[in-house]
Amino acid sequence: MDFYGDTIALPCEYLAVVDYTGPLSDESIREFYERISATDYQPVVEQLLAYKKKNKPDDWLFYQLIRKTAETASPKADNYYRYTLYKWFLLNKTGYDANLCLAGDKLMFYVQSNDNIYDIPYHTENGKQYVCLNYHDYVSIDIVNHKLHKVEVDIPGIKTSFSYKLTHMPNFAAGDYKEKDLEFNYRDVEYRIKVKTSDKVKTILANYPVTDYRSYFDMPLSKGTYASLIPQLKENIHGMNVRDGVDYLMRFTRYAFAYEADQDNFGKEKHLSAEQTLLYDHSDCEDRAALFYYLVKEIYNLPMIVLAYPHHLTIAVKFDKPIGKAIDYNGSKYSVCEPTPQRQDLPIGKVSHELRNVDYEIVLAYEPN
Repeated sequence: MDFYGDTIALPCEYLAVVDYTGPLSDESIREFYERISATDYQPVVEQLLAYKKKNKPDDWLFYQLIRKTAETASPKADNYYRYTLYKWFLLNKTGYDANLCLAGDKLMFYVQSNDNIYDIPYHTENGKQYVCLNYHDYVSIDIVNHKLHKVEVDIPGIKTSFSYKLTHMPNFAAGDYKEKDLEFNYRDVEYRIKVKTSDKVKTILANYPVTDYRSYFDMPLSKGTYASLIPQLKENIHGMNVRDGVDYLMRFTRYAFAYEADQDNFGKEKHLSAEQTLLYDHSDCEDRAALFYYLVKEIYNLPMIVLAYPHHLTIAVKFDKPIGKAIDYNGSKYSVCEPTPQRQDLPIGKVSHELRNVDYEIVLAYEPN
């Protein structure tokens, strides 16, 4: 099967012989585990682990491979319970700590993770946090107030925690990208930036949860997007001093995209990484802050802090000399650089009139190594 540019041969016929007809219960799930454990499933697990060792995918991307393997062996549309049980089995056998809970006729699938996750349910057991991986499949269930019953299955082996952090994107094929024009004005000059984006990023991050700010602020660009964007920006700011170059990046982030709140855009709160902000036609303040943070870090590698107001997020950058009314943080002075459109055309060092007397929290700080 094809997996983001790699062709992977998996002997899934070893798994396909195991059926699950229910009814959904502890006993039927334990029986499924015993039957699949008696098959020659090891070649599948070995191939998955070989891919992981060779390519070193982050856990979230490796889970997408688990999902695709389960879909190949047991299509989701044919038998949802069985498809979920395959994911649970394979995730455990490849070294993660995953468990199942029953909520009426719902089969809830959890993985142990130490990350801060904000928009999906979790439960704790023996002081460990287990985050729901298939909540998006049950949009109508009030899982927070629904009584959960954990299915007890003894699965031997050393287990590792699952991390949602993404440190690199897959190597998409050239044909996976499409070119997108971004236009904005800087000092009475019209700039047109041609950037390549891939809809496969939407697929990978479709069910990615709301995590802490660092997780998606530090999420990198894919190679194709990076190669199409960063050299253009560097060329355009060549010859500018640092202040003007950051100002250029701020206004690119502010004016090259249409604004729309998450509720209107996605129907829920959704944090976008830098690449997603480039990919989608609309974005909000948190998304633009992530893109601006990434660009300043990548091109200038300046210290930054992220300021969270009650209904707004913005960035402050440390220059050699502060600009405007500076913000003191750990003995250094930072100048606000607003990457989201405001009523006023704010220069570096200026905060919108509406936020001047509003308290904020510093939710992330970046200091170059």
